[in-house]
Amino acid sequence: MIRGMLAYVWPKDNEMIRKRVMLSLSLLFGAKVMNVTVPFIFKYAVDEVNQYTITPAGDALLGMATVPQALGTTAFSLLVGYGIARATAAGFNELRNAVFARVAQHSIRKLACNVFMHLHSLDLSFHLARQTGALSKTIDRGSRAINFVLSAMVFNIVPTIFELSLVSTILGLKGGMAFAGLAFSCVGVYAAFTLGITQWRTKFRVYMNRAENEAGNKAVDSLINYETVKYFNNEKYELGKYDLSVKKYEEASLKTASSLALLNFGQHAIFSGGLSIIMIMAANEIVKGNMSVGDLVMVNGLLFQLSIPLGFLGSVYREVRQALVDMQTMFTLMAARPTVREIDKAPPLQVDAKTASIEFKDVNFKYVNGKPIFNNLTLSIPAGKKIGIVGGSGSGKSTLVRLLFRFFEPQSGQILIAGQNIKDIQMASLRKAIAIVPQDCVLFHDTIFHNLHYGDLSKSAEDVYKASRMAELHESVTTWPKGYETQVGERGLKLSGGEKQRVAIARAILKDAPLVVFDEATSSLDSLTEHAILQALKAATVGRTSICIAHRLSTVADADQILVLENGSISETGTHRELLNNPRSLYYRLWEKQNKDIPIPK
Repeated sequence: MIRGMLAYVWPKDNEMIRKRVMLSLSLLFGAKVMNVTVPFIFKYAVDEVNQYTITPAGDALLGMATVPQALGTTAFSLLVGYGIARATAAGFNELRNAVFARVAQHSIRKLACNVFMHLHSLDLSFHLARQTGALSKTIDRGSRAINFVLSAMVFNIVPTIFELSLVSTILGLKGGMAFAGLAFSCVGVYAAFTLGITQWRTKFRVYMNRAENEAGNKAVDSLINYETVKYFNNEKYELGKYDLSVKKYEEASLKTASSLALLNFGQHAIFSGGLSIIMIMAANEIVKGNMSVGDLVMVNGLLFQLSIPLGFLGSVYREVRQALVDMQTMFTLMAARPTVREIDKAPPLQVDAKTASIEFKDVNFKYVNGKPIFNNLTLSIPAGKKIGIVGGSGSGKSTLVRLLFRFFEPQSGQILIAGQNIKDIQMASLRKAIAIVPQDCVLFHDTIFHNLHYGDLSKSAEDVYKASRMAELHESVTTWPKGYETQVGERGLKLSGGEKQRVAIARAILKDAPLVVFDEATSSLDSLTEHAILQALKAATVGRTSICIAHRLSTVADADQILVLENGSISETGTHRELLNNPRSLYYRLWEKQNKDIPIPK
């Protein structure tokens, strides 16, 4: 995971990012050196000033002279230098953050885009088993986690170890091994206490995240199904479910806050004790004549300086642990491999309207074990013909389309288009060759024009309007206040079922593919509109291979051939008239139930 993260921080193909990383590290080194220099400058300044305050003459001089004269040039320069050194250290740190910000944000953007594309490359079975809200949070948290881990590792943990080594060495040289040992001991006890308490606190953070995810999923799910909630007056029930999740979050949050108070108090107590002991040791050395007052100030400053980065150790450790968990979740997503894969250097599908035949050969498929959908399914659809596919609910009509698009892979058998096995060709070229009007048309939260244009983004606006006219939608849209710039709402909620279906039909027309699939294309339309659209579709699909999946048998009555799906295979084939001539057929029974008042044609 760390190796994968560093690949984004030190990209082989981006020299500018690598230069920024080097500059950030240089500024970091400069800031740490200046941090250690500050107590030294203060020590020398204190010692210098102390010389002017130990005699009465010095007191008189201070009373009569200006500040530079009273303190002496050296002392004055040291005090000014002290201020400059502190400002420089802070400036280096802030400049480092500014320089590294582009590196971090570039890494986040690059990784987020890679995850986004990877999720689109995964097959439909992965997405059917996931909740979109949780998936979105995973990407968001994982991206932010990278930024935090980078900053913590590069600018907190490693520099703190470097500074501790530097300070301990200086203390050892100035005051002996006892001073260096105390510094190490103080930091060691502080780190052990911090990591131990943080480890104990981590479970509360895990509960918090779990409860937050649960609350977020319930909120999103409830709001997406807003109309369903209103239909059944279940607002209070939804509120109860949401409140239960938020209550879990509240309880975990309270435990987190109280344990944080304990952590902060313990940290201050340990460091305050260490500071007191080292100052007593320094005072003892002053009495012996081995140290000056300035050394006391320096020792205090050096150890106190360590408390600043160490103060973040608990939160950094906790957040790094959590960030690594979030990153692991995201990198696990990245490691997921689609079950439907494209072979290396697969050739594009070679197909046109004249050669667009479809063939299923002994196809066996099941979503779950013990529940087969197709058993040795064999069918052939000639190029340029309109084929109707009918059957009862759950017979596999929509599954046929999913297999054709390679959203799923059959367990055995072959699917051929224009004589080419779809397993051996580019998936992009396969899907480009098929236009579909799905049973449930889900639209983007954008304008009606965007949703229509989505059928083929390379087409002109005039082509979009032409397709809209053919789908019997144009006249309706032009009467809306904003026309084609009208927002359709999330999942197209502002449109009626019939309008959404017309959008789907217009998109299929705009795509202008040699193969066209209609999955219940007119199920949400009234009879008059259905008749008008069927005529338009008939004109639009002339010479193209079209598959019309339907519950309403009247929509496939003019098909060149009708295939009846039953028990995982084709049980009946023939034209509308031929199938109705057999009173024992499933098609005959379905027609009789749907059209009781319409006489069966002779």
